[in-house]
Amino acid sequence: MAMHSEEEQTEDYLFKIVLIGDSAVGKSNLLARFARDEFYPNSKSTIGVEFQTQKLEINGKEIKAQIWDTAGQERFRAVTSAYYRGAVGALLVYDISRRQTFESVGRWLNELHTHSDMNVVTILVGNKSDLKDAREVTTDEGKTLAEAQGLFFIETSALDSSNVSAAFRTVVEEIYHIISRKVMASQELKKQDSSSLNNGRTVIIQGDESSESDQTQKKGGCCSS
Repeated sequence: MAMHSEEEQTEDYLFKIVLIGDSAVGKSNLLARFARDEFYPNSKSTIGVEFQTQKLEINGKEIKAQIWDTAGQERFRAVTSAYYRGAVGALLVYDISRRQTFESVGRWLNELHTHSDMNVVTILVGNKSDLKDAREVTTDEGKTLAEAQGLFFIETSALDSSNVSAAFRTVVEEIYHIISRKVMASQELKKQDSSSLNNGRTVIIQGDESSESDQTQKKGGCCSS
């Protein structure tokens, strides 16, 4: 029993999460801040496929979030379908100080839905909230768009680390809850199937125990044709 419980404790989930959005909105710095608590003020566009695996604990379960960064491909509008494949979560990032990046959100959503499961848990992230004086997109605008598209919403600052962990954790927790609900529903369905089979056998046994009445013959007639 001890071995079994130990296996259960170490059992974990691996969720692939993608970072999408226009170039230079701070995707790599959000990931660096979340995974390593680092920030690169002069960071250049990511080159090559990059991802970080970060562990979180939710409801006593160890969750591994494998977070993918767009590898600079977004500059050429050439983020490939392989990047999205298997993703169950996404952070769609724009820069609150550049309206153009906010106006690109619809295109990124279309691309996400084209290349991945429509049920990808997505949070709209207004990054660089520390640039208060340079803000071009209001918080209300971000909230309104997120509500219209059925997305989570948060504003973050990779610079001062505000809400960065919360953004990633929101996505991971929602994925976990969806999977947990599916597992519970599946288990409930199995119980119901098992129960109905047992009930079926009981009915047949009761029929066999009674004398060969007309009712029993009718049962035979209805099912043996």
